[in-house]
Amino acid sequence: MTYAITAAGITMSFGAHKVLDGIDMKVPAGEIFGLLGPSGAGKTTLIKILTGQTAPDSGAASINGSSSDRLTDADRMKFGIMMDDFGVYERLSCFDNLKLFARIYGLDDSRIKSVLEKVGLAEAAKKPASALSKGMTGRLRLARAFMTDPYILFLDEPTSGLDPAAADAIRRMIIAEKSRGRTVFLTTHDMAEAAKLCDHIALLNDGTIVEQGSPAEICRKYDHQRRLKIHLSDGSDTELPYGAGAAAEIAELIRSGRAETIHTTEPDLETVFMELTGKELSA
Repeated sequence: MTYAITAAGITMSFGAHKVLDGIDMKVPAGEIFGLLGPSGAGKTTLIKILTGQTAPDSGAASINGSSSDRLTDADRMKFGIMMDDFGVYERLSCFDNLKLFARIYGLDDSRIKSVLEKVGLAEAAKKPASALSKGMTGRLRLARAFMTDPYILFLDEPTSGLDPAAADAIRRMIIAEKSRGRTVFLTTHDMAEAAKLCDHIALLNDGTIVEQGSPAEICRKYDHQRRLKIHLSDGSDTELPYGAGAAAEIAELIRSGRAETIHTTEPDLETVFMELTGKELSA
């Protein structure tokens, strides 16, 4: 298997605060990989280390087979980054925002037009960034990550703060990149988004990965949290642990005609994270 991104023993502290503590991960090429955790868990710091923006205290990382602490300009052309603290120049038009980066990358202006079309901003090419909606600004930030047609995309909370329609548009673009064989590494605290998009995920809490795997595998692993939810004839709902121990009580509810519907509730990433950390993933 070819790995697009690897990390081994990554640690990072800011003063006395340890932000990352022994991070190990491997991201297969061509996958969407999600790093999930609440704000302050260390997600953005890890992206900065993987992409060579910050050096870790210890450990090693690589991207496309190149060590993250020795990336060349040619290496950097192979990945694109969309981060929350990478803003846009509000006085410049969409076209001129991308033109600035085209000059840095040595790209022809024709690339700008194709990227704006790709993210649905062709009609807004001359519009200043200050006049864009939040969803359109998100598309412009994503367009910058697309400029070099990278093999790997690092997307830090790409749909944070967007309305449902704008967020769904960004998700469709992410899925389209995977269909082209690209690798996508995204951070999010949105468990539903991760379950919908990601092939594999890692749950990050206080700088430590507490679980890794596919969303479905992780939820199955914690299947002991499955519950039986019963809607009663008086309009109320009751829950019972899933298992043989609930059989007698269910049978009685059915015999008495009190049970109207019965279904199982599967554990999701939120309940798994809560079990492992005592915290809400979406906090």
